[in-house]
Amino acid sequence: MAIKRISSGGEFEEKIGYCRAVVAGGWVHVAGTVGQGDDVTEQCRSALGTIEKALANAGASFADVVRVTYMLPDRFEFEPCWPILREAFGANPPATTMIECGLIDPKYRIEIEVTAFLPE
Repeated sequence: MAIKRISSGGEFEEKIGYCRAVVAGGWVHVAGTVGQGDDVTEQCRSALGTIEKALANAGASFADVVRVTYMLPDRFEFEPCWPILREAFGANPPATTMIECGLIDPKYRIEIEVTAFLPE
């Protein structure tokens, strides 16, 4: 089975040497994704938009996501994102982990990483 690499053209993809997503063996692995905006909710929506495009390029959607990891420098900023995340995943909630940690740049308030299983 061939491996498919999906780029979103993000600035860090070239700087660091990675791609937004890799499709392999029926799985879609989407790299940790930050978003643009002035606060955590704007960045959350933006990151989800980038992830949604990567999943679509792989032939998947949020309904196919089985695992998601949220990384935030301030765990208290996670709760304002909950309604946005519920809207994205709807009736198909994935297994989830939230980690409080430093991100690549202090301007980023949330990073989201997902794994999806390709529909047959």
